[in-house]
Amino acid sequence: MIVVPEPGSKKYDARRARLRKEAERSGVSDQDANTAANESLQEEPKWRSRGPKTERGRGPKGERPEDE
Repeated sequence: MIVVPEPGSKKYDARRARLRKEAERSGVSDQDANTAANESLQEEPKWRSRGPKTERGRGPKGERPEDE
């Protein structure tokens, strides 16, 4: 099983901080640098959330898709 960093994890936040610093150094404003860092991480499948980890996280039983 491969463990992939999720949004909110320490590895994800460290990577976002590095990307944000790089953007700021290239002349992007603080707010735009934060947005740019988040967007670039969300584009990479490795850094996206994999969804709920428990049955309860999938929502009410009657509202769940049938194929899952």
